[in-house]
Amino acid sequence: MKDTFVTIATFKYSSEAHIIRGKLESEKIKVYMADDITIDTDPLMSHAIGGVKLKVSKAQEKKAREVLKTISKYSLDDEGNPIKCPKCGSEKADFLSTIKDFKSLIIYLLGLVFFTLPFYTKYKYRCENCKIEF
Repeated sequence: MKDTFVTIATFKYSSEAHIIRGKLESEKIKVYMADDITIDTDPLMSHAIGGVKLKVSKAQEKKAREVLKTISKYSLDDEGNPIKCPKCGSEKADFLSTIKDFKSLIIYLLGLVFFTLPFYTKYKYRCENCKIEF
């Protein structure tokens, strides 16, 4: 009898999928990735083809979904604790990188022209509940 495979997660880029794949494989779950090479070749295709898909056999689906539930979707500090919003105290803070001011835009453009890294950007977190940036 042939194994059937189930997509348990999709990701915009393969680097994100590889991290989760590593976690699942550490739990002895065999993981297959679909469309990762296509997206690595042309990242702009990610939305068009539905991203990188992580697939597991139907027999291991329940265990894989349980492992996925243990992985935090939100930002953690260096000790692995959730980052809390200073305004509402929520633990639903996500990492945010933006180019908002003129200075960061100019440095970003100069970086593109002269192929230099790192770009000047301000790193912040955004609370999912109250939408404050901190």
